[in-house]
Amino acid sequence: MECFLQYLDDLDDLYGAAGLVWEHLRRTILTLVSLTMILGVAASGVLLALAHPPIALATSTLLIVTLLYRSVTGTAGKWTRAG
Repeated sequence: MECFLQYLDDLDDLYGAAGLVWEHLRRTILTLVSLTMILGVAASGVLLALAHPPIALATSTLLIVTLLYRSVTGTAGKWTRAG
């Protein structure tokens, strides 16, 4: 009976190790996806600025105003520290 319990414990350890490998792989994939999206948005912003400067200026102004509004009206998050 003890041999069977050790076998189940080994299976549990193997499952946990596979979970750790999967978590590392998932974080790497998410990092690559986010970097690709950031580079795509930056490239499209540059192309928009080259093709239509007034529209690019209006878009960036709206983005800045939205970000400022959210920073003022949002709840205290990770950027603020209690003294």
